[in-house]
Amino acid sequence: MKKYSIVICGAGIVGLTLARELLRRGAADILVLEKESQLGKHASGRNSGVLHAGIYYAPGTARTSTCLEGNKRMRAYCRERGLPLVESGKVIVTTAPEQVETLHELYRRATANGAEVRLIDPKELAELEPNARTVDQALHSPLTSVVDARRVLECLGQELEATGKVTIQYGARFLSTSLVRRVHTSAGDFDYEFFVNASGAHSDRVAHAFGLGREYRLLPFKGVYRKLKKEHSDFVRGSIYPVPNIRNPFLGVHFTRSVHGEVYLGPTAIPAFGRENYGILSGLDAEAPVIFGREARLFFTNAKFRNTAIEETRKYFFHYFFRDAARLVKTLDPAIVEPSPKVGIRPQLIDTRTGELVTDFVFARDERSLHVLNAISPAFTSSLAFAEVIADELGA
Repeated sequence: MKKYSIVICGAGIVGLTLARELLRRGAADILVLEKESQLGKHASGRNSGVLHAGIYYAPGTARTSTCLEGNKRMRAYCRERGLPLVESGKVIVTTAPEQVETLHELYRRATANGAEVRLIDPKELAELEPNARTVDQALHSPLTSVVDARRVLECLGQELEATGKVTIQYGARFLSTSLVRRVHTSAGDFDYEFFVNASGAHSDRVAHAFGLGREYRLLPFKGVYRKLKKEHSDFVRGSIYPVPNIRNPFLGVHFTRSVHGEVYLGPTAIPAFGRENYGILSGLDAEAPVIFGREARLFFTNAKFRNTAIEETRKYFFHYFFRDAARLVKTLDPAIVEPSPKVGIRPQLIDTRTGELVTDFVFARDERSLHVLNAISPAFTSSLAFAEVIADELGA
């Protein structure tokens, strides 16, 4: 049986950019395991494609330290390879007077993080986004950009395989591991010198198989989108975001113009009952009762989770979803908003010791493996810089 120097579990954006970074550092025999038959079927390929610009994250966190540099590198990567890239910027608007203080806190965080942002008045806002509205002030982020996430993944995958030093094994679902440094998958067994877990929504399961990270569990949150009808796609020039509740890791329903000119509204952050529960019942499996039980416990013991669960679940209904979107703009006709098949799952890590949502990237490791847990937003934006952090953790 061939032995690989490094086996990476998961061919999402974290796994692929890590393989790229390890190649740059001299690795020559890497296997990337992917349970699906193609790239981009889950979180990395279902996100909004927005490259964030270091605004929301508290100074000193891994998300902060990698976001801006990742934004810069991903924009450069797309330009160099001719991938779709729209550097349209973003505005963050207030919908009530009490949000102005939070807007100023975002400005302080952003400037402390080195982000390029400025506070603007309603007149300047109208020049940038004619249909946006705000109370008193808004925040403008010119470096926020949009890419085609699936095209980025496909390009990375093709480049990696073209080197002859990286193999992407499709249809390889992780099953278990053994102490002889062998991983058992649905596509067979593979030996490794070192194993990296970058399996996204399944990363806690994989870590637990190694006896690591048992204090953590992932809970899935469903991101449902709607979109504007095609003939109204000029309604938004770039992205319009609300001031979020900075005590939670979710950013709220917002408008984003994609690289293909479509305007999406969303996503929600509705507690889901499966790691791939994209529909009402699709993606549910035997774990659903377990996930429901965890969410029920949080609902009764964690006020922040309870408030989020109640508010977000309402957004399954058009009235509540539309209400949140309409607050961000001067007028919005419900007749121009239509359903979208775009749905994502955000796997959010919970610390079972405290019952709190974890807000930063997390590592767990032993002498034979490293596990990347909670690779939440802005993981796609951060990925090319975050790959260096992971490689450093490996000692590569």
